[in-house]
Amino acid sequence: MARMFRVLGFWTLAIALMAFAGDMYEMALLFFIQTAVFFLLGYLKFTERAYLMMFWGYMVVAFLGFTYWSVFEMGLPL
Repeated sequence: MARMFRVLGFWTLAIALMAFAGDMYEMALLFFIQTAVFFLLGYLKFTERAYLMMFWGYMVVAFLGFTYWSVFEMGLPL
């Protein structure tokens, strides 16, 4: 399971580099931070249950943040 967090770190790094190349600096910074956190968690020796709880916590926060941003910050087209 720890290896999966390193894989997530790799993909978030790829997304961050593409965002940086596309002059989307806020998005790039967000994904660089996620990359650092995923690589850090990938090298810590947690139990599989702990990794699963952290992943689902991350998913809940990410989906709530995405939903908040897309509904309240972007506005609804009328």
